[in-house]
Amino acid sequence: MKPSTLKTIIAGIAGGLSMNVVMLLTFRLIGFGWNGNGILLNPEIQSKKLIAVWTELQPLPLVVNKPLPIIVGMLLFGIVHAFLYRWLAPAWPNGLFARAIRFSGLVFLLSFLFWEFFTPFNQFGEPFMLIILELCFWAAVALSEGVVIASIMEERR
Repeated sequence: MKPSTLKTIIAGIAGGLSMNVVMLLTFRLIGFGWNGNGILLNPEIQSKKLIAVWTELQPLPLVVNKPLPIIVGMLLFGIVHAFLYRWLAPAWPNGLFARAIRFSGLVFLLSFLFWEFFTPFNQFGEPFMLIILELCFWAAVALSEGVVIASIMEERR
């Protein structure tokens, strides 16, 4: 039986919340640091261009100065992802873990891997080792969202 629209929206909101929290813990806390002294802004290893985008070039990214639209946007992405999950999951093997991993992998490969390749690597000249670190952060984001959405969507199945 297909999950209800309400359940799908709830799963999406929860998935979006999990993305926001994991991004806060990884990119903000570890990557940028609370005082802007994290590894991703270290001028000894990071691209000067990337540092300038995040700290100098105006306007600064919204997530730096006005994060609310980005937080809300991540919630909306979570809802869209939950509807994608609802559509795709019936073709996957049964089981929370099997479906959560497949969905997390799909989000990671189609969104986050592309993002890292096209933007930090292509546009900002970010060093390879920092891209690998960011891909680990994105994998945690995708996994958290996938597990949260699958857990809610697979409940009572």
